Amino acid sequence: MTADRSRTSGESGAAARYGDAEPPAVARPASAAHQLLRVLGALLREDVAGLRTRSTLLHRTDGPWLRLATGPGSALLLPVREDGFQGTWGARLPLLRQEPDGTDLATTDEVLDALARLAAPEDAPGYAAFAEECRSDLAARRLHAATRAPVLARLTDRHGPDPAHWRGHTGALAHDTLAARTDHPVHPVSRGRKGLGERELRAYAPEFHPRFALRWLSLPAGRVTVAPGTGPDAAPAPYTASETGGVPLHDGWPTPAELGLPAGHHEGHVLLPVHPLTAAGRLRDVLAVTGLAGHAVLAERPMLDAVPTLSMRTVALAVLPDTHLKLPLATATLGLLNRRTVTPGSLRDGAAGQRLLEGVLRREPRFAGRVLLADETNYAHAGHELLAVLRRTQPAGLDDAAVLPLAALPAPAPDGRPVIEHLADRFHGGDPVALADAVLTLLLDWQTTLFGHGIALESHQQNVSLVLGGGTDGPRLLLKDNDGPRVHTRRLAEAWGCAEPTADSLGFADGRICGTEDAPVADLFTTITVHLCAGSLAFGLAAHGTAPLDRLLGLIRDRLAEAIDRTAVTMPGAAAVLRARVLEAPELPVKAMVTAGTLLTKARSGAADINKHYTTGPNYLLRKA
Repeated sequence: MTADRSRTSGESGAAARYGDAEPPAVARPASAAHQLLRVLGALLREDVAGLRTRSTLLHRTDGPWLRLATGPGSALLLPVREDGFQGTWGARLPLLRQEPDGTDLATTDEVLDALARLAAPEDAPGYAAFAEECRSDLAARRLHAATRAPVLARLTDRHGPDPAHWRGHTGALAHDTLAARTDHPVHPVSRGRKGLGERELRAYAPEFHPRFALRWLSLPAGRVTVAPGTGPDAAPAPYTASETGGVPLHDGWPTPAELGLPAGHHEGHVLLPVHPLTAAGRLRDVLAVTGLAGHAVLAERPMLDAVPTLSMRTVALAVLPDTHLKLPLATATLGLLNRRTVTPGSLRDGAAGQRLLEGVLRREPRFAGRVLLADETNYAHAGHELLAVLRRTQPAGLDDAAVLPLAALPAPAPDGRPVIEHLADRFHGGDPVALADAVLTLLLDWQTTLFGHGIALESHQQNVSLVLGGGTDGPRLLLKDNDGPRVHTRRLAEAWGCAEPTADSLGFADGRICGTEDAPVADLFTTITVHLCAGSLAFGLAAHGTAPLDRLLGLIRDRLAEAIDRTAVTMPGAAAVLRARVLEAPELPVKAMVTAGTLLTKARSGAADINKHYTTGPNYLLRKA
């Protein structure tokens, strides 16, 4: 993301510096320089090899440098710039330099090779894996650049030139494509996908807006758990069952006869949709391992066209765009260990998370109609992470609304302006800051209220969608993928006036979800809601020149303070925790995604959950002296 300095004369220095705005070297492709700056920034933030904590700050004529001694008379020198988002310093050109010979390390391979020599020998495979991720990401970046014009032309032809008028769940898929062509706020090489080359990306990745037919697997019904209501591990329904009801799992799916399946698979069998990449990949081995090879039949005939969402493994049915199918993939994104499979336990946890949020909404009527939930209670699996499907049903009545993930707000529209500016033109009198304010007000009010109930969600910028229009004034939020929350059970019991629940009584399969400490809930609130939803929007819009950074950060700080004050009326203990750990803390937790996801094994990093492993960074919400 490159700052447009011609439009940011009123912004602070930090805004102008945000986004690796250094000019690329003349002989190096811009995509490679941009990637290397992001990689070095992440390695510095996560203190890989002691880059952050063992370095000495030097002041030179061209600016600050960090010097990391690596041996007698030898060192690595990194030129840095002030950052302020999730790290105090960011990398700048001319990149990492070796002493005493003065050689510049100009590629990610060279940088990682130098750092790997400083690491423990058992960590060498992680460095090699991350180097491969960097190469995959760079290839994807170059592919994105080469295909930008035709992809945007396809979106314009299908949906119109103005993204503010891309309507309903079909239009949301076009917004997903724009969001997929932007960088992740934390992970430096987010565009690559392990094991997938250009052909597979063009055919199945959301950034190309493709359409493809699904494959179908027939399995004996007795070997498949179907929810709700059947199977040995179907989730219990604490408090109340889902109010949304759901749709039969097979509604709208092809029949065995239409798929050309043999007569013996017309009765007593369950059809599971399978992603074409999985069908062409590991499916045969999985069937053998599970003992299903002699009982399952993969239909030769692909049927039912689908379009990938921002989460590549989740696809929307072309004829039923309000129906999403989450289908496991044998790939990884955002880290080697961050696999895109679908475990049976995560399906159960997603349904339990939905019921938990429904319980909050019943107790907090002011969010009625303003916070919407996708129905994720319908799923099936055959006991393996590659033999599963979640059928997600989006809320009805949004055909005339603009529906888009928060990740799409700062994304460039076909005309180059951020999407939020188009939405502001249509819905907010042409004032994108006023629109951002309205979104932040609702987002922080809702998430702070959840914190008062002892709940924090993994509701990052991909899992929360903004809904505008459609006959309702003001923004609405649409939530999905609620399988990875953290729940403070004592606070939940106090807020709900019930006995203290357990993970099992709430229906969660993952015992890590529930606890009796504030820290895990507050850390998740900070790293997801504050950083990935609110902070990334502010810094991203400032980099585009939409508004000064100080003004945008002031909105976050003020709206969060107001939300905490509201929470303090009924839940003073929870409010005090947020005030101390977020608004007034000298530092904030930051995701250490490279360390936990690739560089180190779980045994080496100590990460119980690779998506909830943290380092620290500056608190950009503190008021300046």
